[in-house]
Amino acid sequence: MSKKVTELVSEMTLPIVEELNLELVEVEFKKEGPNWFLRVFIDSDTGVDLEDCGQVSERLSEKLDELDPIDQAYFLEVSSPGAERPLKNEKDIMKAIGKAVHVTTYEPIDGEKMFEGTLTSFDGEQLEISVKIKTRTKTFTVPYNKVAKARLAVIL
Repeated sequence: MSKKVTELVSEMTLPIVEELNLELVEVEFKKEGPNWFLRVFIDSDTGVDLEDCGQVSERLSEKLDELDPIDQAYFLEVSSPGAERPLKNEKDIMKAIGKAVHVTTYEPIDGEKMFEGTLTSFDGEQLEISVKIKTRTKTFTVPYNKVAKARLAVIL
């Protein structure tokens, strides 16, 4: 059921964020303890602020009240995906070139399943990630079809 809700809410949210020149990153519908949470993550090239989140929340809330697609009570939260935002598709990965990323794979590549470093290139088929290992840098080529999860990373 939560997948159906997230797909429906995504469809409802898309025109709202596009009108505000924002991007819909992800929609989650999760039960945490006794409560259900509908979380909508938005972003833009320049980031989002409280006003952006408020506008999307207000407009989406009106649509949700009007159509009433969710049976149970829930809390609506609209926010930024944060500094470690997920990279969900090829477009997200292209925008992350030159940035720090954290990538996990379905199977080992050069004996590793986790890569954290700088995404140096992506051609639609393979990601090139430069990983600093002590005093040297090693570049890994990761096939896109082997990527289990990818997100931006904060490397200190």
